[in-house]
Amino acid sequence: MEIRPFAEADWAETWPIVRSIVRAADTFVYDPQMSEAEAPAVWIEAPPGQTVVATEDGVILGTAKMGPNRPGPGAHIATASFMVAGAARGRGVGRALCQFALDWARRHGFAGIQFNAVAASNVGAVALYRQLGFEIVGTVPGAFAHPTLGRVDLHIMYCAF
Repeated sequence: MEIRPFAEADWAETWPIVRSIVRAADTFVYDPQMSEAEAPAVWIEAPPGQTVVATEDGVILGTAKMGPNRPGPGAHIATASFMVAGAARGRGVGRALCQFALDWARRHGFAGIQFNAVAASNVGAVALYRQLGFEIVGTVPGAFAHPTLGRVDLHIMYCAF
């Protein structure tokens, strides 16, 4: 697997991954009706951030975006988000993308990385992030409207460097 910077030509393969995950509405706090025209403004990070894709044999398996969590006085803390194609789940793509984001944030001098909205029902992601050094620093009860589970908790997770 190779993780490389997103190129404009990657959108044709990246959009179906983003669309599928956003439409499922069970992990991300994005509008499930987000259109393809709206999606690049949400997913493609401008510098100093970066968007990447994970590929294998020329096929995009997943994508990630990373950058400062907030501007100004909050710009020393990074954030990141990850999406993996359904057919590629369970193959370590999410772990590789998260490790890439952690390494990227360290190389760019961030003091840590914060995930602002991790649905507690996304137990695989919560477990992975904990394995990679994140801790839950806050939980907002019932803040995520899961399509089948109803309102579930939303975690704020942090990894200090």
